[in-house]
Amino acid sequence: MERNAPNIPPSETSHSHPSRVRPKSSVQFDDNTLFHDDSGNVIYVNDPTKTNEKYEFCGNDIRTSRYTLLNFLPKNLFIQFHRVAYLYFLAIAALNQLPPLAVFGRTVSLFPLLFVLCVTAIKDAYEDWRRHRSDCYENNRECLVLQSAQFRSKRWKNVQAGDVIKILADEMIPADMVLLGTSDPSGVAYIQTMNLDGESNLKTRFAKQETLSAFSQDVCAVSGVIRCEPPNRNIYEFTATMELNGHKIPLNQSNIVLRGCMLKNTDWIIGVVVYAGQQTKAMLNSAASPSKRSKLESYMNRETLWLSVFLFIMCAVVSLGMGLWLVRHEHELDTLPYYRKKFFNKGPNEGRKYRYYGIPMETFFSFLSSIIVFQIMIPISLYITMELVRLGQSYFMIEDKDMYDSKSGSRFQCRSLNINEDLGQIRYVFSDKTGTLTENKMEFQRASIHGKSYGSSLHTDDESTEAAANNSKRKWKLKSETPVDSELMALLRKDSNLDERIAAHEFFLTLAACNTVIPIISSGKVSSCGKDESNHEIEGIDYQGESPDEQALVSAASAYGYTLFERTSGNVVLDVNGEKLRLDVLGLHEFDSVRKRMSVILRFPDNVVKVLVKGADSSMFSILAPDTEGNNGIQHETQSHLSEYSMEGLRTLVVGSRDLSDAEFEEWQKMYEDASTSLTDRAAKLRQTAALIECNLKLLGATGIEDKLQEGVPEAIESMRQAGIKVWVLTGDKQETAISIGLSCKLLSRDMQKIIINGTSEVECRKLLTDAIAKYGVKSSSREHQNLKCKTDSRLGCPDIHDNTKSLGLPKSNAGKKEGTTAPLALIIDGTSLVYILEKELESELFKLATSCSVVLCCRVAPLQKAGIVDLIKSRTDDLTLAIGDGANDVSMIQMADVGVGICGQEGRQAVMASDFAMAQFQFLKKLLLVHGHWNYQRVGYLVLYNFYRNAVFVLMLFWYILCTAFSTTSALTEWSSVFYSVIYTSIPTIIIGVMDKDLSHSTLLLYPKLYGTGHRHEAYNLQLFWITMIDTLWQSLALFYIPVFIYKDSTIDIWSMGSLWTISVVILVNVHLAMDINQWALVSHVAVWGSIIITYGCVVILDSIPVFPNYGTIYHLASSPTYWMTIFLIIIVALLPRFSCKAFYQAFCPSDIQIAREAETMIKQHGNLQPKCPVSK
Repeated sequence: MERNAPNIPPSETSHSHPSRVRPKSSVQFDDNTLFHDDSGNVIYVNDPTKTNEKYEFCGNDIRTSRYTLLNFLPKNLFIQFHRVAYLYFLAIAALNQLPPLAVFGRTVSLFPLLFVLCVTAIKDAYEDWRRHRSDCYENNRECLVLQSAQFRSKRWKNVQAGDVIKILADEMIPADMVLLGTSDPSGVAYIQTMNLDGESNLKTRFAKQETLSAFSQDVCAVSGVIRCEPPNRNIYEFTATMELNGHKIPLNQSNIVLRGCMLKNTDWIIGVVVYAGQQTKAMLNSAASPSKRSKLESYMNRETLWLSVFLFIMCAVVSLGMGLWLVRHEHELDTLPYYRKKFFNKGPNEGRKYRYYGIPMETFFSFLSSIIVFQIMIPISLYITMELVRLGQSYFMIEDKDMYDSKSGSRFQCRSLNINEDLGQIRYVFSDKTGTLTENKMEFQRASIHGKSYGSSLHTDDESTEAAANNSKRKWKLKSETPVDSELMALLRKDSNLDERIAAHEFFLTLAACNTVIPIISSGKVSSCGKDESNHEIEGIDYQGESPDEQALVSAASAYGYTLFERTSGNVVLDVNGEKLRLDVLGLHEFDSVRKRMSVILRFPDNVVKVLVKGADSSMFSILAPDTEGNNGIQHETQSHLSEYSMEGLRTLVVGSRDLSDAEFEEWQKMYEDASTSLTDRAAKLRQTAALIECNLKLLGATGIEDKLQEGVPEAIESMRQAGIKVWVLTGDKQETAISIGLSCKLLSRDMQKIIINGTSEVECRKLLTDAIAKYGVKSSSREHQNLKCKTDSRLGCPDIHDNTKSLGLPKSNAGKKEGTTAPLALIIDGTSLVYILEKELESELFKLATSCSVVLCCRVAPLQKAGIVDLIKSRTDDLTLAIGDGANDVSMIQMADVGVGICGQEGRQAVMASDFAMAQFQFLKKLLLVHGHWNYQRVGYLVLYNFYRNAVFVLMLFWYILCTAFSTTSALTEWSSVFYSVIYTSIPTIIIGVMDKDLSHSTLLLYPKLYGTGHRHEAYNLQLFWITMIDTLWQSLALFYIPVFIYKDSTIDIWSMGSLWTISVVILVNVHLAMDINQWALVSHVAVWGSIIITYGCVVILDSIPVFPNYGTIYHLASSPTYWMTIFLIIIVALLPRFSCKAFYQAFCPSDIQIAREAETMIKQHGNLQPKCPVSK
């Protein structure tokens, strides 16, 4: 997550001095009409009955479960039947219930659909039972509620809006409530929001001074009215006012604690519930991220449509043949064996007619019966097989030790099971910078003070910090050491009134006081080994804040002798070089993304009022005091230092201050009162108020904070680039900082031609884009434009090679390079330009230029602009996109991309909660894509084709039989064999191979990143492979049917014996077919493949041993004949010979990259060579 200044919730707050009483005349309310508007909520403090009489707020019980006992069956079935294939099989089962169409037994025909529905229903029921159990636990927790002037225990589900609740230390907050009182006399409370946003740092919340005296631990005798905004999802904003004793008090997000948070470092708090149950911000934010569907699955639906066409054609052939046969033999139907009209056998039915409906209806019924017989042409088992395979793949990804971060104890997370195979086809990676490419652990490195730069020679020698506290009775020991500059330390120790010394003093005062950081003092004393520290008490101190930037700045101030050790709602207390300095906080304007700065108004002990400001350089230099000769030189030097720091990859802030006169302060205070009590446009009015004091500032200096690269980032980016993946970085940092980080992580290289687009208007942006396109010879015939023109070519089988050459030994292509040169292009564009480009008609020019560049770096971009850049590629190409980030401002980008990856970093868990996959470090992306992504794509691609083949060969075998039986839709196979074929006989090997098969080892895939290009070229699954598979299937079905027919044509074998032979033969055939394609044999593979054949024999023996079945005893007669075994052997040889020959030919004369790499692996294993002796280039 990127910040140009410390990230603080974007709202304005003021913590007035306890002794200051706001004058009544200064409070003006211009929007009283909104207070009684039905769109807002009115809460009567400690009067839940009156609160809920008019507005009927929801109770505090929550429900995250989807079903109840009464609606589970209908609702679950309704959700499941959203899958069209399920409706198809339901229609098939319904047709089979009709007497003229009862091809299978009525119960048997329902078995496949019922099996799939039951498995899914059991899974859904278990998941919902867990939700019910969690809801029950939450709703029955207890809290203390004010009832009859006493706090009494009450269950959470019975809490209502308007109730006054008391929360003790380490207890969970049961509902969203406005603070009325705390155990701290200043009204401060510390909460942990980990359950809400995942951030572990403590946050400060404040009770208003006006309510502190009325609400204490023992006294709660006050009533009032709170008028607040309607319930909404924004956890960082809250707009309300409280009417108390004739005064209207503004409330904002610093005065509310949200459900799910936990009270920390505070004995107790008291608050009034404003939002309860489903209306709390936590529940409103509990919606799941949008579901995504894999690209391969969408292609699979196209092939399913083709199978439906085949099914229709076969059924039409059978019904047409039936009609023609009936017309030809119309006068012989009483004597022919297949369509006799009357019973000839003696008995009660002798002379009675069969059900015969005439030739037209018999033809129509034949068509419907054929659909029932051939129903598994559409593989219903494929859906549940894919779910199980993806589940197994996710397990192995989660358990991968190479993607486990030992430092944080974080393992890889699969939050979505629908898009595993998409990881093997990613073409574009959009990455955040801070916290994603970098560690987001800030370290203060450089400082520019009064035009002079410090920090070139830093050290962590304790002598400097000891000298800083030599006059103090206490010495502070930071949890983590911060290096200091000895020259700057010497300046701060000088007793001088020089401007440089004063600027340095105010500079570090600003760093220590202008923030929302919470100091945490260790309870015990830190032991000291220093020789001169016998008179000092050494106390450990640590800082917790919502921004790593702020923590680094406050820690740096402490290292230089300006230690923040106490913060209340009205004061901050510093230890300045051994002297205690208490400053009254008169007002605070927190950082927001519009102003890009933060300011605090302080009253010093000498009654001087100052405003201290820090912010991004782009927003600070415009509000500095008018230039003088001296100031102009300082500004020029500071800007030079900022450029230098940015080139070093440091994050920069500018610091300034000014004195406020009494008149200026009173004007600000009055305007602030009006703005902070407004219920309309409060944020805008507060920004206008801040502008009153954030002007004419004295420039104090600038800071440079280092955010180091994560381990393995350069190597990961280089590997992805070799794999044909384009990495784009979208950051909120300055352009210079982003370029420096780009160079250090090898995203940019010194020889790249940099195209910089920094436009301030639509006309300028258009000109810059047009000039760049013309200068570097960018044409519409680029790879991406070709992709636009034939977007589906790759899906139709033509190799999508582009800049990823088919052969690993060939050199790289020149995509993204200037015509006539070998220098690749790098596009660098800022957020201001994107405003004009993305919102105007310039997107096509940006797309043309950006996709022709090897690297794209977007600076100063807003969250929605990140999503816009992703959509620019996603909507104009068929390439798959991946977005990776760690913060809340990356959520829109993560959800927009085809695959979203969240980093478990320092910024909380918003990105993780919105992502499809989550990991601890960016470097893990390398193995996720190049190894697991490749494996998953190869496995699922083969899985889909194999399932189509497996079912089609069975159906075609039945089709040939029906053609030989006068189109009668009779079957030689028992109905149970037809049902068990795809559910039991052949399902287990498919799942095992789909989860565990590996075409190459992980070390080979990492060694040769170009192997990832097989996913870009759709080598594992495309329409061409589908047609080849269907042709092979046609041949195998002919061999499967006609070889036994020719062998047994002169024998007396009955039809059920032939059916038993075909059942065993087709199961052995499809399993041997699978065995031919297994890349890596393991014990479980052998058990699955050969075990399924044994299971099939066992089931056939059991079915043939039941006297009531027509096939009773057939397997025993067949198995005793050598002809039976020779027939099966001949079927396997003849059916698979063409496939085996083609595989051998292509492997010998037209090997793919994967086959070459497999041979290299084999050579290494056989000869023990460290490097393969084949032309596989890295």
